[in-house]
Amino acid sequence: MHAERISEALQEAATGWGVDDIRFRLDRPKEPSHGDLASNIALTLASRLKRPPRDIAGDLAERLAGIAGVERIEVAGPGFLNFFLDAGVVGGVLQRIVAAGSAYGRGEDGAGRRIMVEFVSANPTGPLHLGHGRQAALGDVIARLLEWSGWNVHREFYFNDAGRQITRLAETVLARYRQLLGHDEPIPEGGYHGEYVVEIASAFLEREGRRYENDGGEAALAAMRHFAVDVLRDEQKRDLAGFNVRFDEYYSERSLYSDGRVEATIRALEATGLTYGHEGALWLRTTRFGDQKDRVMVKGDGSATYFLPDVAYHMSKWERGFREVVNVQGSDHHGTVDRVRAGLQALGRPEGYPEYLLHQMVTVERGGEEVRFSKRSGSYTTLAELVDEVGADVARYFFLMRRPEAHLTFDLDLALDQSDKNPVYKVKYAHARLCRLSELARERGWAGADSGLAQRADTSRLEAPTERELINQLGEFPGFLRRAASTRAPHVICDYLERTAGLVNTWYQTGHPTRNPGLSALVGDDELRNARLTLSLAARIVLRNGLAILGIEAPERMVRDE
Repeated sequence: MHAERISEALQEAATGWGVDDIRFRLDRPKEPSHGDLASNIALTLASRLKRPPRDIAGDLAERLAGIAGVERIEVAGPGFLNFFLDAGVVGGVLQRIVAAGSAYGRGEDGAGRRIMVEFVSANPTGPLHLGHGRQAALGDVIARLLEWSGWNVHREFYFNDAGRQITRLAETVLARYRQLLGHDEPIPEGGYHGEYVVEIASAFLEREGRRYENDGGEAALAAMRHFAVDVLRDEQKRDLAGFNVRFDEYYSERSLYSDGRVEATIRALEATGLTYGHEGALWLRTTRFGDQKDRVMVKGDGSATYFLPDVAYHMSKWERGFREVVNVQGSDHHGTVDRVRAGLQALGRPEGYPEYLLHQMVTVERGGEEVRFSKRSGSYTTLAELVDEVGADVARYFFLMRRPEAHLTFDLDLALDQSDKNPVYKVKYAHARLCRLSELARERGWAGADSGLAQRADTSRLEAPTERELINQLGEFPGFLRRAASTRAPHVICDYLERTAGLVNTWYQTGHPTRNPGLSALVGDDELRNARLTLSLAARIVLRNGLAILGIEAPERMVRDE
């Protein structure tokens, strides 16, 4: 609120000098001694006004003197303006945070509009791996951020239960089934070698007995295909539920064929005049829309390429009313982006539809060396195994704390560490120790931190540098959420929470004996104590809301394991 008022006053001053299109920064300085807000406007105006920036800054400081909520303005360095807000104004942020409570940080950018976030969308041919885990965390938190920003979010999982990979799965299950019956049956070329296939074949044998022992026909393969897909889909759903991820809809690739959507898409593309035959296949001129080369839609044997059902699927998204779609996928899907968008543009959909967020893969290290936990999957560590090792909260946070486009090395030693070196432990512990502070107050016969105490507290008493810095940090939470949502960047929230937890710990530990942590907040001065307990409550709310957006628990108590 006060930043907006100062920004408007600076813009008005520039306009008064005949500069209407000036761009400048007004943000919180890294060094608290430089004030609550700082601006570079004088430096950006210098070349336009042909004047020294310090002179301009001095004039601006005089023009803005007396603006409501500003205690003083200082000119610093080559011409920066540092704004020091009134202590009552700074502290007043805390009452607004407490009044909003669990809603603090929510916005209305989405204005209730519908948006789909499609993520994970793993083939039902094996357990979820760590790439799926990172994608599950990213997609889920992007959906949560959008919900906090006022969007009506639909979460969707597209399962590829059609195509050659499903046929290979059925053939592999058949081979394992016959092996269990004592036959010398080789795994088919391109088949799946994980122990999970043996588990599926064993369950199929238990249900069906020797019924398909000598039957390798289409009926046997169909039965095994349906059984294996159902088993693996159920396992994937269980693993995602244990990872605190839910979906509104699971969309089947096979339904695109059974409902006639693929055929309808072929006819619609042919009607555009952009298709042509070549070497027995049907092609689409995707180069008309920026693709590197034209793409085959239907192969010579009459089967569709992967590109075609993808276009049909995204047309279904549009027809279901989703004009905004975010697809969260692995970087191995990079080559599909242009061709799918080209196919959609050929059918009249807008350029850039859908939006893609591509993430890099994950490796797990212990002691600086890559590790895998088991051979159940055949070649990779599964999401369920990682969650069993470190817990869902730690796994989610570590998947989220780096930019999606950066390769992620999952450090098991750090993930299992119970100190401030572990960022998720640091944030959770900061929340728990603030909860303990309220308990300590009650144990001493005083009011604990609650909304009633906060509304009557005189927060202008919070004048210590560590207090002002923490208050300013808490006040920026909504802005960080808005930025993270608009840029699809959950790591921004991780960065924010780690810095906030660090400021909480610094404030909590300042000026009191190490054997009595937190007691400096519980002074005998009723007004100052109530103000500090209000700061504690506001910080708890921000940490709790931030962790909720990440899908992570905010504990009220923590006991360190030995």
